[in-house]
Amino acid sequence: MTRIQDRYWSADTLGGALREEIHFDGRKMLCYSDRPATLWQMFAGIVDRFPDRPAVVEGRRLSYRELNIEVARIAGGLARTGFARGDRIALLLSNRWEYLAILMACARIGVVAVLFGTRQQRPEVEFLLNDCGARGLIFDDALAGVVPDRSSTPELDRVFSMEGTVAGTGSFADLLTESSTPEPADLREEDTAIILYTSGTTGRPKGAKLTHLGITHSAVTFARCLHLTQEDRALVAVPMAHVTGLVGVSLSAMCVGGAVVMMRQAYKTEALLELASRERITFSILVPTIYTLLVMHSDIDRVDLSDWRIGCFGGAPMPVATIDRLVVKLPNLALVNAYGATETTSPTTIMPLSVWRDHKDSVGQVVPCGVVRVVDTQDRDLPHGEVGELLISGPMVIPGYHARPEANTNDFVDGFWRSGDIGSIDAEGFVRIFDRRKDMINRGGLKIFSAEVENVLNHHDQVMECAIVGKPDPVLGERVHAFVVARDNSTIDADSVRSFCAERLSDYKVPETVTVLTHPLPRNSNGKIQKEVLRAQL
Repeated sequence: MTRIQDRYWSADTLGGALREEIHFDGRKMLCYSDRPATLWQMFAGIVDRFPDRPAVVEGRRLSYRELNIEVARIAGGLARTGFARGDRIALLLSNRWEYLAILMACARIGVVAVLFGTRQQRPEVEFLLNDCGARGLIFDDALAGVVPDRSSTPELDRVFSMEGTVAGTGSFADLLTESSTPEPADLREEDTAIILYTSGTTGRPKGAKLTHLGITHSAVTFARCLHLTQEDRALVAVPMAHVTGLVGVSLSAMCVGGAVVMMRQAYKTEALLELASRERITFSILVPTIYTLLVMHSDIDRVDLSDWRIGCFGGAPMPVATIDRLVVKLPNLALVNAYGATETTSPTTIMPLSVWRDHKDSVGQVVPCGVVRVVDTQDRDLPHGEVGELLISGPMVIPGYHARPEANTNDFVDGFWRSGDIGSIDAEGFVRIFDRRKDMINRGGLKIFSAEVENVLNHHDQVMECAIVGKPDPVLGERVHAFVVARDNSTIDADSVRSFCAERLSDYKVPETVTVLTHPLPRNSNGKIQKEVLRAQL
């Protein structure tokens, strides 16, 4: 059967021809016929093919052979310390070369890596550790202040700080002492390799179970659709604890033997430009806000970015003015839109390189192994051009969330994940997104669910009720705004609201502006808060 997207994607390149398979207790899907079965097999295969090619640049420059030596040492240390297949170990780390080494070591012995963002605050880290049942934690010493007491995380019995300067923890160096290297675990494609947390509409983060099947397919998909090779040098300027930095950039480059160049420090435009020029970057995925900041910076006329050929973006619309400026400043750069989510292990659609200039309002074509349905409120398929919710299936879609049976029942139907995004597919197969998941705020590509912030604010003893909405912003797209109804005789103000949230939430989730109301929030006849009325006030 010929599908619309097949006219844009080569039928038999990287990954081989497509074939129908059944996975996850009955889900029928198209898969690549020539693929590594696990993340470890993918890495080991590249080490065999390209041992002396550069693998990672960050602090050190490691070839694939050298990286594999470090992976073997870490795998041996983890096994010696008592970690075994199925155990979970959490990583609270900034971007650094050790991140990839630890991930591959976990993949070798079958340990599940659980990735935490470095902006998490102590209550968030405590919840995540307990929710995933982590037996181990490796963290940056600078983040010791957000690591909870051991008494509040009873299942956590092995804790390592990277530099070994934190009292009561082991040192990461302890894992690198000489030890025998364990044999690779006998894993199945459908086994969970990594857990990434994504906020849910209930306000509590959900652990998306990224499988070996999904990770390898997504990495191969990006490389296949963007024509990546061992000559490519990928820039990771977004967190490795995000599916884009992890799969979209790092593993997509590694699956073909390319180099991964990481930014460890907090984002600064001049630092990114200097690094991209010095390391001859050819590929990256960034949020549109970063592209806007790059093209507005005076250094862009000073540095040499002529090797940069693919600038992928997603998470928010790219301003037309930014595209126009980039075309002038970087004529070799193709600006490629993509759409996906943690639940789809990154890519659902990618804009074909051959037509990116002609479809700037689209997020591209459905990826080779993917299927996207546009449905109405009764899950009935809609014709081309009609607007509805996008349901997504394929080997890249997660089988479900960790320990969330109700969410698994609600969010997955007949092998499809309910994206909650509203869009359409035209007769040529180009997908458009018109609205985001309800009540989600998009701050420069960082997704913030209003319910999570509201749940925190509702614990403030001077708050009667509250609502969180996105306030339009010309650079970031949206900022977090809080409407707060104060309790009687309360003296609550904007500063106290922000301080309360800052102690409990990642910094980008903290409301930047606050409206304190003396009257109730607007509600409809069903008692539901009318956020559209509040947005109109902004």
